[in-house]
Amino acid sequence: MTSKLSQAVIEAWASLVRTERTLLDKVEESLKQASLPPLDWYHVLHEVDRSPKGMMRQSGVQDRTQLAQYNVCRLVDRLEREGLLERHQCQLDGRSNVLVITAKGRELRRAMWPIYAGAIEQHFGARLSQAEAEQLARLLAKVMPS
Repeated sequence: MTSKLSQAVIEAWASLVRTERTLLDKVEESLKQASLPPLDWYHVLHEVDRSPKGMMRQSGVQDRTQLAQYNVCRLVDRLEREGLLERHQCQLDGRSNVLVITAKGRELRRAMWPIYAGAIEQHFGARLSQAEAEQLARLLAKVMPS
């Protein structure tokens, strides 16, 4: 592709990247101040918990969270050691793992949510009107690869 990027596109991209990193840092700091684990723990536990029967293929977690495969593997190892997830070999495909959330994992996810939600509201939601939030969601959906 040889099209020339406009200055507006370059500035929008840079702003998007900076904003995402800054907001995630704010959420991480809120979780840390509450003596809770990192945000990726919440996202993995949430995706498994919201799936049917509280179980999901590990590759599905990777797809839903957009974490790199090696990060998902290490994180699942850690969550399993902490008793938050169980990992089972998939009966349909022996090459895949199925993750199952434990009661302890559900409890931690529920404990993390109020802190996470508060950070979202403080650093993001409180700065946007309902119409602006809806417009931003539409714009981001427009550029999200399908």
